[in-house]
Parts: sequence; C-alpha cells; structure tokens
Amino acid sequence: MAENTQVEVSRLTFERAIEELETIVKRLEDGKVPLEESVTIYERGEALKRRCEELLRQAEARVDKITTDASGQATGTAPLDVQ
Repeated sequence: MAENTQVEVSRLTFERAIEELETIVKRLEDGKVPLEESVTIYERGEALKRRCEELLRQAEARVDKITTDASGQATGTAPLDVQ
C-alpha cells in the first residue's frame, strides 16, 4: 500500500483509482489495520472517491448519442439529453 500513496490521486486513471479504493475498503472492513493507518487510508479513500466522481462527470459530459435514419443507419451524433 505504501507505494500507492506515492502516486498523486489527480494523476490516476478511473480504473486505477477504483482498484485502489476497493483495496482500501477491503482493508478497512477486515478491521486489522492500526487506528492511525486506518485514518490515513480512509483519507486516501475519500480522495480516490472524489477522483472517480470527477472522471465520471467528465465522461458523462462527453457522451453522445448516435443518431440514425429511418432504416437504422448511423447518421451522426448529437449531445446526450441529460436531465
């Protein structure tokens, strides 16, 4: 785990951040982590959660829906209607 804390959260991909977050959750659920380390990895987990949420918002902003003609052929894309 020590090597993971060296990587700046803002540089992680979604997949890497979620993987590390899952590892932290498992460790905390096991209950075998000393209190001080629990606090440290919990804080890291919060930062990872925020990073994942940020990346998801960015992805949602880029999502387009495919438009088709009457025969079902793709004709282009249009912004996704997000409500």
